[in-house]
Amino acid sequence: MRSLEIFVKVADKGSMTAAAEALFITQPTVSQAISELERHYGTKLFDRLGKKLYITESGKRLLDYARHIIALQDEMELAMTDPEKKGMLRIGASVTIGTELLPGLVKIFQEKHRELRIHGVVKNTSDIENLIQSNEIDFALVEGTVNSKNIVVEPFMDDDVVLVCGRNHPLYGSKSVQLEELLKYDFLVREHGSGTRELFASTMLLKNAVWNMIWECSGSDGIKAAAACGIGIGVLSHRLIEKEMCNGELSILNVPGLKLNRKFSIIYHKNKYITDRMKEFFRLAKGCQGDGVVDTYL
Repeated sequence: MRSLEIFVKVADKGSMTAAAEALFITQPTVSQAISELERHYGTKLFDRLGKKLYITESGKRLLDYARHIIALQDEMELAMTDPEKKGMLRIGASVTIGTELLPGLVKIFQEKHRELRIHGVVKNTSDIENLIQSNEIDFALVEGTVNSKNIVVEPFMDDDVVLVCGRNHPLYGSKSVQLEELLKYDFLVREHGSGTRELFASTMLLKNAVWNMIWECSGSDGIKAAAACGIGIGVLSHRLIEKEMCNGELSILNVPGLKLNRKFSIIYHKNKYITDRMKEFFRLAKGCQGDGVVDTYL
C-alpha cells in the first residue's frame, strides 16, 4: 500500500524529488518504491525527459487502480473508526439534474434515513466525470455523455432539450420554425463540458447546421434570463422552463426534424464498492416519474 501511495504522489507531482518532499521521505525511498512496482508488474511506469517524469500508458492503468485502492482503504478506516461518518453519501449531479431533481430525491431519502449525511456537488457533466475518476464523490446523476471506459452508466430517465425565446424575440409564439430560419438568430448555450450543450452541438453538426453563439453561461438561470430579455434563442431542458412557459415568459420553438432527446443516467466508477445505501438511492432515482418520485418509496 505504501508503494502505491508513493507512486500516486510521483504521478501527481511529476517529480520524485517533489513527491519525497510532500511525503516527508527521502528521494532514494521514492526511487526504490517505484523500482519495486516496475519489477513486480514487469513494465515501465514513467519515462524521464530532462528533469521531468512522464507517466507511461502502463503507469496510467496502474494509477487508476491505485487511486481507488487507496480511497477504498481510507473509506474503510473512516467507517470503522469514526461513527459519525459511517452514514455519508457523496453525490454529484450535473446542473439540470442538480437544479430540478436531486434536491427532491435527497429530501425524500433523508426523511427515511435521518442519520445519513449527504454531501452534494453540482457541476457540468465533464467536471462530475473527473470527480468520479478521482473518487471525490461516490456516484452521480448526469445528463451528458460520459467518455471514460472506467465509469459505469445506468440510464434512469428520459429528458427533452428544447429551444426557447422570450416575448421580445421575433420568433416568439411561432407555431413552427424551419431550421434555415432558426439559424438566422443567435443562440444562448451552456459552457463546454455541459451535457445540454454537447447534445445541441452534436445534433446541429449532424445536420450540417452552422449556428452562432452570442451567450455562454455556466448555469441555466442565466440562459433563461437572457432568453426572456429577447437576446437570443436559449437551449435548455424542458424541465427547467415549465414555470416560464406557464406565465408566458418563454415560448418553445418547434423545429420540424430537430429532436433533442437524451437519457439521465446514474454513473459510478467500475471499481467502486456499491453500498446498500447507494443501491437504495439508485432505486429511488429509477422510480422517478417525470416530475416527481414514486409514492411507494417511503
